Amino acid sequence: MAVTQRRGRKIMMTPGELDEFLTTERTCRVATVSKDGAPHVSALWFAWDGTSLWLYSVVRSKRWAELRRDPRVAVVIDSGEQYGELRGVELSGTVEFVGEIPRVGDLCAELDVPETLFARKNFGLAEMPHDGRHAWMRLTPEAVASWDFRKLPLL
Repeated sequence: MAVTQRRGRKIMMTPGELDEFLTTERTCRVATVSKDGAPHVSALWFAWDGTSLWLYSVVRSKRWAELRRDPRVAVVIDSGEQYGELRGVELSGTVEFVGEIPRVGDLCAELDVPETLFARKNFGLAEMPHDGRHAWMRLTPEAVASWDFRKLPLL
């Protein structure tokens, strides 16, 4: 995972901070490109396995159709209310589709970890419920930029 930021290195997250942030936050914003080149941003829950961001999307969504056509994506996860609390990360790269589409729960060893992480974090369950409407995408980031304004000196 390449750190792409040149400016703002004083406020970027360390690898440990980044991992903790992505493990505990719940909602991300997924930016895709429409067929006509227009940007499209939508919110999703996600799971982080320490290397990849796992996105569980409705397969009949605009987001899914756009990523099937062009799998390049940028994802932002952020938090904070006051200026000095703002922190976040932008991950970008190409998604890979993993497992059956739509996901009905067939055995897929590659999905054991992300489904367990996702079910615990987002549903408080030990196992992932499957509704036959969603499927998995994995983003192993090619570029990462992060910020943590809590590291700024007090004004």
